[in-house]
Amino acid sequence: MAGKDIIMLRQEELRRLHIIRKVSEGILKQKDAAEILLISDRQLRRVIKRVREEGDRGIAHRSRGKASNRRLLEKTRDKVIRLYRQRYKGFGPTLFCEKLLEIDGIKISEETLRKWLIESGDWKKVRRGRIHRKWRERKECLGEIIQMDGSRHD
Repeated sequence: MAGKDIIMLRQEELRRLHIIRKVSEGILKQKDAAEILLISDRQLRRVIKRVREEGDRGIAHRSRGKASNRRLLEKTRDKVIRLYRQRYKGFGPTLFCEKLLEIDGIKISEETLRKWLIESGDWKKVRRGRIHRKWRERKECLGEIIQMDGSRHD
């Protein structure tokens, strides 16, 4: 992990910081900088104020590194994986999702289940190969094709 003196920034945030420094030094006008960053003048002033107060660290989003408020509990995850191993072994994530809702009353998205099962080692990603189409048998001579007529007259 990064130490206290090291700041982890994305490329876009570095670009933003560079432009804000130019505004602070008086090289660039706030209105021009706001147009470059595609934000309003007012938003730019808020960002500049935050960078002055917090330093370069102020440019990074404050929710970085924090867990989502919408995440599911670890207890729920363990219960679902235990249910899969006991009752639903061999089910795919889609069918497992349907049965969890139908029988156990647990509503979790199919993709979340797939991710959990892959992480726990109970499910593996399988790519199925395409079935090659069947070719008709080649004729012995070039241009030799049997032509059939379904009419009843000569």
